[in-house]
Amino acid sequence: MLTLFTHDRFSAILACGGAVFALFLTFIVLKHLAFFLPIDHGRAYAVEGGDSKGKPTGAGFLFITVFAAASFIFVPVRPEYILYYLLIEVTMIAGYLDDGSKAPWSEYKKGLLDLLISFLTALTYSIFSSREIIFPFFGQTLTLPFFVYLFLGTVLVWVAINVTNCTDGVDGLSSSLTIISLLSILVLTRMLGTTDSWTGAILIMMAVLLAYLWFNTNPSQLLMGDAGSRALGVFLAISIMHTRQPFAYLFLCLIFILDGGAGIIKISLKRFLHISVLKNTTTPFHDHLRKKIGWTNPQVTTRISILHIVICGLYLFTVYCFLKW
Repeated sequence: MLTLFTHDRFSAILACGGAVFALFLTFIVLKHLAFFLPIDHGRAYAVEGGDSKGKPTGAGFLFITVFAAASFIFVPVRPEYILYYLLIEVTMIAGYLDDGSKAPWSEYKKGLLDLLISFLTALTYSIFSSREIIFPFFGQTLTLPFFVYLFLGTVLVWVAINVTNCTDGVDGLSSSLTIISLLSILVLTRMLGTTDSWTGAILIMMAVLLAYLWFNTNPSQLLMGDAGSRALGVFLAISIMHTRQPFAYLFLCLIFILDGGAGIIKISLKRFLHISVLKNTTTPFHDHLRKKIGWTNPQVTTRISILHIVICGLYLFTVYCFLKW
């Protein structure tokens, strides 16, 4: 909103100002309004699932709302972005209602809702933004037909929602991985020359997550719940698409795919095809590391985050080398 009254050259300054504003506002909101949040009932099948019992959950309701408000104020106002904020908010509200429900929503109900949100998000991007795909390793670009991009974009957003949600199970893990991925996305857009005003929204999201981490480091004081993790999945997918290299999700979010995706594949194959895989592996993998390997929560968060940094760094370095060649 403020960009309507300033020159374009001040947009970067406004974005940084928005990030600082969001950081402190999120801290204040989480500190003083957490008592409004529902209480976590624990997870019967998760490793150490009882440890979360009694803690405020659904904190995503607070920090995602701060993100949307700060982005609207400090990031250029565009119909595309407003639709993104609305879709992220809808995803957050659905997750929040599930967090506060006495009986968790059915997987089919959540799956259909995820599919609808994924379709609308991909549709918004396909209408307003470039469908050009950059292949830095080959020095080529390809503009996909509208419906092809719409289909692939829907798949990307749906996967991002679900694997990000599954990764949220250890204090500080999901938010730390998201911050690393978003920072890598900023670097990638700079390298590819695809930086746009959505960068401001990425900075603001990183800021609210940093404030949330203050309260979510082990032992956590509150949890983001589905309200946060599912909304973060949508945001990651949107941000990846804005790099014009959506396939980078396979690398910059590889840990999400490996950690959260393993459980989805394991359960889906068992339920629909009666095929058993990963029989001796507890999923998500972060539960396997705690139950079978014996890692503590801080070790899981720190070591997986280090691995994520290495993977993202190697990918960015590889892209840089090919661009220079």
